[in-house]
Amino acid sequence: MTQFLKGTDRPISEAYRLALLDLDGVVYRGKNPVEHAADSIREAERAGMAMEYTTNNSSRFQAVVAEQLRGFGLDVQPWQVITSSVVAARMVAHHVPAGSKVLAAGAPHLREEITKAGLTLVDRVEDDPVAVIQGWYPEITWNELAAVAFAAQRGAMFLVTNRDLTIPRELGIAPGCGSLVNAVIEAVGRQPVASAGKPESAMYDEARQLVADAQAEAGHAEVEPVAKDRCIAIGDRLDTDIEAGNRGGYDSLVVLTGVASANSLIVAEPILRPTFIARDLRGLNEPHPQPVRQEDGSWRCADAVARLADGTLNVEGAGDAEAALGSLDALRAACCAVWEAMDNGTDADDLAIPEFHV
Repeated sequence: MTQFLKGTDRPISEAYRLALLDLDGVVYRGKNPVEHAADSIREAERAGMAMEYTTNNSSRFQAVVAEQLRGFGLDVQPWQVITSSVVAARMVAHHVPAGSKVLAAGAPHLREEITKAGLTLVDRVEDDPVAVIQGWYPEITWNELAAVAFAAQRGAMFLVTNRDLTIPRELGIAPGCGSLVNAVIEAVGRQPVASAGKPESAMYDEARQLVADAQAEAGHAEVEPVAKDRCIAIGDRLDTDIEAGNRGGYDSLVVLTGVASANSLIVAEPILRPTFIARDLRGLNEPHPQPVRQEDGSWRCADAVARLADGTLNVEGAGDAEAALGSLDALRAACCAVWEAMDNGTDADDLAIPEFHV
């Protein structure tokens, strides 16, 4: 069954209790803040929404990330930052006895999280670790990657912090953890047992639990994690942030301030389709109109209409055709029109789709 975009008459910050916010491309780009992000987050918090920041980056300490966010004027505590190192260490602790030996290839942050999870950190393959975690940091060496491969070949449970092939940096796109993981896979001859990062949903699940744990430590009695249907995953990448939401049963909001483009949304496969679309995080504090299928097969969202005719996507809205291609409502209608066609057997490559500039 096709999953179409949802609508809400209330701002998202009022309709959901917990935002699971990606960082790179959503809140910041490297060292620089994303436009409107900090102001929108503060406004959402004033509306009662709680924030948890989720990142596949396994190299940075939570306190360092929190300090950067505070530099943007946000009130952030380190426990609100969930990195793939935090999740990876917790995943291992769920699967092996307390105190078990674990080898890690990664930043000091990953090594600290392993210790905090009640595990014993070892540095040598000869120490016979029962698990090995591969992470990423700029100074990672060939010797560290080789140690991961050797440990996995000796039977250690092989986990990775994330499988992002690329990572955005100030100067451009660089190889990410996943690129180095693939090198180790070639040596080992098998896949990791699990990945802590998105598109797996473990990060969102752990984030909900960590929020509950923090509230319990603050003195709240019998704190339960926020229900999934009151949480929303927010990101700029369909193949990590949004896919993780769909895998885990979370609603999601994609913003167009990072990797995802308007036209990539239109032809997204079901597992990559978000629940809501916004230009940027100002969409947290706005209602989102519901796209509705019309009797003639077209889709309408507010004043915009999208229809497929003879393999061509046509959109109409306020103003001329060029103005319609810059309309967020037209994009929402277009997504639903093309998704319906794709799920009924149409190959997106056979469709003529105009270039949106939302």
